Amino acid sequence: MAAPGPKFLWNGPEESRLTVALAHGAGAAMDAAFMAAFAQGLADHGLRVARFEFPYMRARRADGGRRPPDRAPVLIACWHEVIAALGDPSRLVIGGKSMGGRIASLIADEAEVAGLVCLGHPFHPPGRPEKTRTAHLAALTTPTLIVQGERDALGNAADLAGYSLSPAIRLHWCADGDHGFKPRKVSGHTEAGNWTTAIAAITEFIAGL
Repeated sequence: MAAPGPKFLWNGPEESRLTVALAHGAGAAMDAAFMAAFAQGLADHGLRVARFEFPYMRARRADGGRRPPDRAPVLIACWHEVIAALGDPSRLVIGGKSMGGRIASLIADEAEVAGLVCLGHPFHPPGRPEKTRTAHLAALTTPTLIVQGERDALGNAADLAGYSLSPAIRLHWCADGDHGFKPRKVSGHTEAGNWTTAIAAITEFIAGL
């Protein structure tokens, strides 16, 4: 029997010019606090947001069992299903948290979507800065915004200074933020503040598409 297709959590007005499709990261589902905050924040700015889950996360939700993320071909196929289900790709911005955004970045050009938003892009595995995942980002043509914490263990400000990134990519830095954009208390910044400024940066980016 074929696996069920994607089901969506919706935020924001149906009449929005563009729809933002957001995928979760490797460990947390589409209704995790981070995902919910960004979906509602973008909706509050008048954007239509669709969240969905990859097959392994749907299976976790169904039976409560722990599963590792699906392999890349399955994740990529799921993204293509999502784009097909949502309709005209020229009216879609795709992306998401960490792994979800990275997989979206692999197909954005092929899918001919309007834009790409990556929230905490995993440029390399934790503790392995030499094992980069950046080759495709040098040639990316889709207008892209990467929102990154300055202290992200999967790609911090110092790491990115050494990467060759496409001119189609813009960066928004979350002050002293980690992979979820949470800063240290001593920094004087807050997680809520970083989320708010990130949502504002995404809204501004999408308005320019």
